[in-house]
Amino acid sequence: MEAAAVTARLLISSPTPNHKPLLPSTARLRRRSRPLAVRCLQTPDPTLPYSAVASGLARHRLARLVDEFASLTEPVDRVKRLLACAASLPVFPEAGRVPANRVMGCTAQVWLSVAMDELGRVRFAADSDAEITKGFCACLVSVLDGALPEEVLEMTPEAFGDLNVVGLPVRAHSRVNTWHNVLISMQKRTKALIAKREGRPSGDPFPSLVIGPDGIEAKGSYAAAQAMFLSPDDSKIKELASVLQKKKIGVVAHFYMDPEVQGILTAAQKLWHHIHISDSLVMADRAVKMAEAGCEYITVLGVDFMSENVRAILDQADFKKVGVYRMSNELIGCSLADAAASSTYMQFLEAASNSRPSLHVIYINTSLETKAYGHELVPTITCTSSNVVQTIFQAFAQVPDLNVWYGPDSYMGANIVELFHQMADMTDEEISGIHPEHNRNSIRSLLKRLHYYQDGNCIVHDMFGHEVVERIKELYCDAFLTAHFEVPGEMFSLAMEAKRRGMGVVGSTQNILDFIKNQVQEALDRDTDDHLQFVLGTESGMLTSIVAAVRGLLGSREFRCKIKVEIAFPVSSDSVSRTSVNGSQGPNSAVPSDVTELAVVPGVATGEGCSIHGGCASCPYMKMNSLNSLLRVCQQLPDKDGTLHAYEANRFNAVTPGGKPVADIGCEPILHMRHFQATGKLPDKLIHHILHRRIPTTSFNKDM
Repeated sequence: MEAAAVTARLLISSPTPNHKPLLPSTARLRRRSRPLAVRCLQTPDPTLPYSAVASGLARHRLARLVDEFASLTEPVDRVKRLLACAASLPVFPEAGRVPANRVMGCTAQVWLSVAMDELGRVRFAADSDAEITKGFCACLVSVLDGALPEEVLEMTPEAFGDLNVVGLPVRAHSRVNTWHNVLISMQKRTKALIAKREGRPSGDPFPSLVIGPDGIEAKGSYAAAQAMFLSPDDSKIKELASVLQKKKIGVVAHFYMDPEVQGILTAAQKLWHHIHISDSLVMADRAVKMAEAGCEYITVLGVDFMSENVRAILDQADFKKVGVYRMSNELIGCSLADAAASSTYMQFLEAASNSRPSLHVIYINTSLETKAYGHELVPTITCTSSNVVQTIFQAFAQVPDLNVWYGPDSYMGANIVELFHQMADMTDEEISGIHPEHNRNSIRSLLKRLHYYQDGNCIVHDMFGHEVVERIKELYCDAFLTAHFEVPGEMFSLAMEAKRRGMGVVGSTQNILDFIKNQVQEALDRDTDDHLQFVLGTESGMLTSIVAAVRGLLGSREFRCKIKVEIAFPVSSDSVSRTSVNGSQGPNSAVPSDVTELAVVPGVATGEGCSIHGGCASCPYMKMNSLNSLLRVCQQLPDKDGTLHAYEANRFNAVTPGGKPVADIGCEPILHMRHFQATGKLPDKLIHHILHRRIPTTSFNKDM
């Protein structure tokens, strides 16, 4: 099964969290049903005192609306009622049908305008090009138009849960998306009106890039720095492509590369097709294909465990003569790989070895040596952020009494556990759609035997914490939200909530790219003017691939409509440094007396995880892969005098504590994952190892 499809099926809508109901139950409302009112829209009486209008207005209206729909037992009557509500909406001005008033995430087009009257009440107007959706909008407007801001903000999507319309539960995807997304847009715009009334800014937006048919617009200095390299120097493109072609060099690079490098590589692909940019899973596979096509060297732009994996997989495929080169003569580290190479991680695995039967599920973003040491201690299979959940599901299905030990990413481990807790409240039918051999009882049972390492994280995704989440809630609650599976739990929960209403994705870098492409394609298929806004919840190096994909879609054919795609980069205050307007930096720089003269820019001044190129969402290790290094390595190949010895990804000649070759044992967990991806089953060899392994007597409790 394709990784993207697995994640798409897995991260589906789950039951809404428990909440205190605002209204009586549908059953009680049915018992006191009344004849339906002629009009759906109920505007406040301007002759009533302000306190009378404001007191419980929205709750009272919603109770009446729920009462009306509850009294209709036939689906056709609900449809008629909804259409009657749609007909009651005042005419929406044509001038208001602009992208700025569009509500994202609805299948149909929805326009919304919000204002505040002289009494401080919020006034809403809405419209849609689809009658059913227009009816939904009419219901929302009838409840909230003329209410106090506080009433608008306290309303929850669950409050509309008793509105069973068109014979389907309102929580069905297409229905809940409309209720939920329009309500969220109403609340966001209400917050902006409150801020305006109080004379305070509504909040500083994140830096962003807007991709349109007429080019790219950068908003903010960080976005401008990223945009600089999206139109790379033509001479550098030709120089790189020429040396790659002449010397038969393939290039595999990670999505998180520096934008300058990615810009050059993306453009050079048109001249030399043995260049590939992807997540870490695909890099080694593409290196093998390049070797099969005749490439004599592979250059790896990533961190060291990636070049190790490429070297090992090429050896397994019998391409030992193909040289593999890194882009630095220094170590290119990774916080996750380092966490898995620690003594505490080995202690975690020793605990696993004493619990039988056990399986170690290790994130692929770890060193080959760690994989080998782990596999010798506990049967091990690698995973990615796309297939980790299905891997765990399948393992428990094939070995019912299994204990699973996941590591080293603590956030991903916690998110997996949280996801399984949510699924335990789903119906057996819903769970079966995700994995046919599981149900509520099996998930509740496996939760007791699922363990994860609690002291490892990616220093980039760690920055997507509370402050960033709060700013997203305030400024981007109605935008499409993307999040890598490695983000902290608060960001994960926010993205999962967006996912449930069709407005988000949680998964790998490839899942994120595919989600954005799908949303853009759907907008193009609608053939209407639109502005799509995405929050990029992963490393900002993804930008180059996103821009290339969006440009490809926008330029694929002529459209009458104008589509703009905005990518916002979350930046935490912990990842900015201050510099004077003239750009002077450093401890001896002159500090302006007026703080307003300082420019806030992403930088390295305030901690790990930030680089001068990347703000809070940029990996400093990945940025060690420079264009100059790539050109220097390529130009000096073949390395006849050993000049590039420090750049070469050498084979592992070391052995494990049990005396087995690290190169061989470290590849086994990867090959087990390949088997699972191809067949949907864990290999028999791994199952036998789980059930009949011998506990090693050698202690691994040491730093590797």
